[in-house]
Amino acid sequence: MELGLVGLGKMGGNMRERIRRAGHTVIGYDRNPDLADVHSLQELVGKLKGPRVVWVMVPAGAPTQDTVDQLATMLEPGDIVVDGGNSRWTDDEKHAEQLAAKGIGFVDCGVSGGVWGLENGYALMYGGSAEDVAKVQPVFDALKPEGEFGAVHAGRVGAGHFAKMVHNGIEYAMMQAYAEGWELLEAVDSVDNVREVFRSWQEGTVIRSWLLDLAVNALDEDQHLEQLKGYAQDSGEGRWTVEAAIDNAVPLPAITASLFARFASRQDDSPQMKMIAALRNQFGGHAVEKK
Repeated sequence: MELGLVGLGKMGGNMRERIRRAGHTVIGYDRNPDLADVHSLQELVGKLKGPRVVWVMVPAGAPTQDTVDQLATMLEPGDIVVDGGNSRWTDDEKHAEQLAAKGIGFVDCGVSGGVWGLENGYALMYGGSAEDVAKVQPVFDALKPEGEFGAVHAGRVGAGHFAKMVHNGIEYAMMQAYAEGWELLEAVDSVDNVREVFRSWQEGTVIRSWLLDLAVNALDEDQHLEQLKGYAQDSGEGRWTVEAAIDNAVPLPAITASLFARFASRQDDSPQMKMIAALRNQFGGHAVEKK
């Protein structure tokens, strides 16, 4: 089949290549002309035969909204827009309604795989009507990992990005657990080869995982992570997961704590810790460190 792909960054560029390897035609557009197959979104739409499928892989929020707005004026009834970025599921509902007014279908797709997806495949979670999903299915089949699993029609519009959001929330908590365990091992004198302890966990333990494999890779490159600064950004999906938990009265203590740990990483001199130090000094006479 033919596919228009908007956004050819680290994920989008590799996705284009994997889809092409499966025998499909992909016409890609990116603001960077060195990456693009065409010079404009209008040219991309013009080169596709109807009914068209255009997959959007741009940052969530305003960039996605702007792309959807433009496509709404260019596409025709029966065409499909797929949002494969990290949009909030509530935006999916708005985009579906906006495009439905023009007779254009909409599918949201959470994509996981990062820079490894080209070779390993991408885990896909998509939402939309069965009819619209069927039109995109050959592309889903090309992108997913080999084997029975790795892709799911999660439900109606918004379900794909909601599932991917929860996936990322779980990812936050798992990474935080590995990070805390690593720090504790590094802190004691009795353990003198933390990297090899992590490596030993890769076989036969209940905590073995791809994230553990990646942690070992990182420690092989920098055994004590001395070249890194203790600062971790968040993409926004961890926040959305916690907000959704509040809205649905679902307790998420581990995921919430892992998100707050990200925030703590951005404070070189934590104001909260200043107050805690001051209170400990006041009630117990505990020593404080002065600047």
